[in-house]
Amino acid sequence: MDALTSGIIKSFLLHFALAGMLFASANLQMSKPTVMQVQLNPISESVEEEKVVSAISVDQQAVERKVAELRRQEDAKKRAEEKRIRDLERRALQARKDREAEARRIKKLEQQRQAKLAEKRKAEAQAKKAREVEKKQRADAEKARKEKLQAERAAKAAAEKRKSEEDRLKEAEAKRKRQEEEAKRKAEAAEQARQKALQEQLLQEQLAQEQAARAKVRQQQVLGEVDKYRALIMQRIQSNLLIDEKMKGKQCRVNIRLGFNGLVTQAKSLGGDKLVCEAALRAVRMADTLPVSKDKDVFEQLKNINLTIKPNL
Repeated sequence: MDALTSGIIKSFLLHFALAGMLFASANLQMSKPTVMQVQLNPISESVEEEKVVSAISVDQQAVERKVAELRRQEDAKKRAEEKRIRDLERRALQARKDREAEARRIKKLEQQRQAKLAEKRKAEAQAKKAREVEKKQRADAEKARKEKLQAERAAKAAAEKRKSEEDRLKEAEAKRKRQEEEAKRKAEAAEQARQKALQEQLLQEQLAQEQAARAKVRQQQVLGEVDKYRALIMQRIQSNLLIDEKMKGKQCRVNIRLGFNGLVTQAKSLGGDKLVCEAALRAVRMADTLPVSKDKDVFEQLKNINLTIKPNL
């Protein structure tokens, strides 16, 4: 027997006892009338009995109405509890869907990172191959120059040996040829120096481009990590958020400052619905520490962040 039924029975018994006392009192009074009273008012006894019966009937009806009212209240509470349970189940399902969507998004980011890393490796391999080709070309050119020089020297030695007996005119002609060859070698050396300087300049430009590309990739990696940890922080706050139907469609913007280990050092409201802001700050304090990256560049963008809290209703 529950407490409600027990209370109803006790109330009914109390009213029934009071009615019995009234009825007994009325009978006692009717048992002591004088002969004169009976002769003067012959119907007074029946009138008193009807009053007692009426009082008992009225009390019983009041008890029945009270029982019906309590049952209606219990049914209303039961319906409200069932609705609350359905709402909790719906929010749990939505939270699971949100977690699955976040997992898919993080997986996609990782795939993009791997693709960019593969592109970077491919570019580095192509640059290395280009440097090797260039080195081989320089070696071939130097070899050809030396072979040419050796051939010229051999020809010169043979000519000198054959023409050792020629007159001064031929010696002058030979001298002129030597001067031309020297000038030619100087020109070739100058051209080689110019080509080398140009190649070094191109190499420096290529290195600068590679450094810029690496910096861009690093920046994208940092931004990806920042987005990831912002989502983790938001998920932690949402899991601690105590929500109410009054928060539906409302939001609050908060500022959170974190220590290097994720400890919340400060949390304040930047504006929004008062009820949502109070719940959001309470959720942050309950979390105590929030997820942060060990990467210094990522942490620098997480240590002082602004978030918009929207209850999932």
